[in-house]
This record gives sequence, structure tokens and C-alpha cells, in this order.
Amino acid sequence: MSSGADWEDVGERMRVARLAAGLTQEELGARAGLDRTMIVKIESGTRRIDAMELIRLSSALQVPMDFLLRSTPLVLSHRASVVAEDAGTEVARESGRLDLALVSWLREVRQLIELDVLHPASRLKAPAAVDSEAAARDLAAWVRRQLGLGTGAIDSLVELCERAGQYVLVTEVPGEGASMVDDDVAVAVVSIQGDPGRRRATAAHELGHLVTGDEYSSDLGVHASRAAREALLDVFAAELLLPSNVFTDVCNGGEVISRDQVIEIAARYRTSWSLALRQAVHAGVLSAQARRDWGLSTPTRSEFMEALGWAPQSDLEAIRVPPGYAHAVLEAWRRGAITATRAVELMHGQITATDLPTGVEADIEP
Repeated sequence: MSSGADWEDVGERMRVARLAAGLTQEELGARAGLDRTMIVKIESGTRRIDAMELIRLSSALQVPMDFLLRSTPLVLSHRASVVAEDAGTEVARESGRLDLALVSWLREVRQLIELDVLHPASRLKAPAAVDSEAAARDLAAWVRRQLGLGTGAIDSLVELCERAGQYVLVTEVPGEGASMVDDDVAVAVVSIQGDPGRRRATAAHELGHLVTGDEYSSDLGVHASRAAREALLDVFAAELLLPSNVFTDVCNGGEVISRDQVIEIAARYRTSWSLALRQAVHAGVLSAQARRDWGLSTPTRSEFMEALGWAPQSDLEAIRVPPGYAHAVLEAWRRGAITATRAVELMHGQITATDLPTGVEADIEP
């Protein structure tokens, strides 16, 4: 690195990691054996870091050295700003932790691609501008057609996103989720916090970021605010998860829908109650007043399960990796390209070493 801009980028990434760790500049300096003034200069990009300082700083921040050195990929989804210096704010800390989770997940996916065991699908790209709610709904219908979904329920959202060219990790991260694209690789993380319906909406929202492109792109209208863009992607996500015409088909031309029917649809499509109500209103089978009234009382889990005949409907209810990614991890282990320990790490706890197939020779880390 030789240009000032490069060192400014290093300083910004160091600040992101520091805020994620909940450290002040003085505390980081103490851990790394540097004065606070040096930390200030490094973060501002006016002071370079030598090799020994880099080792001490990455150790103090508990991040890989290449996190500080490598350019941060373009993050598509909206995240809280970490510009403010108040490292004690939860917003700044959570934003930094989300950054680190995204970059770590990207590197895991890239490792498998470089080992030639993972081959990403071509990314879906919106065929037209998305500058209105109608366009957002049309895009959701287009994605469904491209992936052969029709109007049926999506069984596995992480598998769907993988087919669309985006690898989604459901894991322990703050907030709701975020996504990024680095050259030809698209990844997203979704928080396991909150109810499964909300997680599915978050995953669908992040897929919307991928399909439409950068939130600052003209694909979403150069005059639209960030909030407006996010709102359009929420519409896309809702229509992707639960097409509006599902409600009209159920009503068979009738003007209204019963609460039990909405419960059955929400359960079958595994959406949140509020999303199902919004879609029913849009379909014209539920009044705005009924939506407000029904929204005051969310159905119980037993009501949802009764609507499904008590059949299990698991998706995004635990830490999860995409199926193609999981197969790639096992293939890399079978080839001896990664150790059993690394395979377990890459699977994010979905398996243990004892779950790995037997009869495979001991592997050696390359």
C-alpha cells in the first residue's frame, strides 16, 4: 500500500473492528502497546502501520490481519453508520459486528470456491427498473418464474437464495441482517434473533438487494431516498414470500376472507402475521379496518400448527448454511483439502466431528 487513500481505508476498517469490540481508542492502544494518539492517527489514515503493529492490533481486535489490509467489499443492504466516535453506543457496536460477520462469511465461501468444490449460480438481475411498489411486486413475480416457483410456498429460503446466486448464513449476529457483493460472489447473513417469519422476510429483503443491485444504483431510482428504497424492497420481499393472488384464489372471487383462512395461508407460507395481513389488504380481500383489528391479536402457535394439521414446518429456525455450501464443505473434507476441525467450523455448528462420514483418510490442512 502506497497511497494515502489506502491507509485511510485501513484506518476505517480498524475503527469498525474497534467499535465492534466495544473498545475506546485508549483501550485499544493499551491492548496493542500503542499511545492513543497513534490510534487516532492510524484511524484517520495519517499514520502507517508496520508489520509488528499490525500483528498486535489484529490480536487486540481479534480479527484476521487481512481484514485490516483488504478492501471491504461493497455492502448492499442498509446498515447503521459507525462514523460516530461513541464506541459505547449499541448501534455502532452492532454495526461493526455485522460487518465482521459478513466479511468472515464471505471468506468462508471464497475458500470453497478457490478449492473448486463450490460453484455459485449466476446471479439474478432485475430486467427493469424498480421505482414503484408495482414494479417491486412485478420483480418478485419475475424471480418466482425464473426459479420455477409458481405461486407455491418456498420450502427453503436459503436454498432459494443460493439458486439465485446469493449464499445466506443464518447465525448469531446483531440486528436483522445484511448482504454484500465482492466481484462475483454474493453473500448475506441473517440474524437468528426474532421470530422465524421475520427472519424469512429479512432473507427475502437481502435477496432483493442482490437482484436490484446497489441501493445507490439508478435501478432503484436516483431520486429515491434510502428509506424509500428499503420500503420497495420490503414490498418485493412480501410478494416473493406470499404472492397476493394466493388470497384471491382462496376467496374464489369473493370479496372478503376469514381470519382462519389468513391463518392457514400465513402458516403454509411461513410468514409473519403482519405480512400476511398486509398482503391480504393489497389483494383486496381484507379491509384496512379488519387488518387493524386482527393485528391486535396475533394467532397463537397452536392456531398456526392446527392450520397445518400439526405438520412440522422448519426453516430458518436455527443456525443454517445453504445446502450447496454444505455439500461443498464435505467434498473439500473428503478430498483432504481441509481438516475435520475446519469442516466443523465452516458448517457453523450444524455438525460435529463425529458426524463426518467414516472411512475417509486423515486430512491435512493445505
